[in-house]
Amino acid sequence: MLELKLIKIEKPLELNFILGQGHFIKIVEDLYEALVNSAPGIKFGLAFTEASGACKIRCEGNDTALKELACKNALELASGHSFIIFLKDAYPINVLNAIKNIPEVCSIYCATANSVEVIVAENQTGRGILGVIDGLSPKGIEDGSDVAWRKGLLRKIGYKL
Repeated sequence: MLELKLIKIEKPLELNFILGQGHFIKIVEDLYEALVNSAPGIKFGLAFTEASGACKIRCEGNDTALKELACKNALELASGHSFIIFLKDAYPINVLNAIKNIPEVCSIYCATANSVEVIVAENQTGRGILGVIDGLSPKGIEDGSDVAWRKGLLRKIGYKL
């Protein structure tokens, strides 16, 4: 028997997070190192759900509140060898390539500040992430004022001259 579940990621609206899948307990230390080495001043909490051996949720971070948030969401997801990282004082764009280059990282489901629901399949042996619903559906194609807003935002937050 297979049951599908929708699990909402609980977080403050402005907080960015990354959800992915890994394959080995060493990922906890490697994620930590990649994060602190990629963005000076970054604050984060991460959790990895171990799907073999002791099957524990492994939590790390340099911000207690973000670490607790990661552990809480990982416990709700309880899906395979997945990981979740909550970020403060950095954006996913600052750390994503470093994370993707970690040998234990298999895939990234999303990296966003949007409201997210995770589609999880559960059977008698465990759970797995099928995908995510990230944010809202498009409301149309951008026009000239939308292009100007997009370009202005990138300059305002320092990603373009």
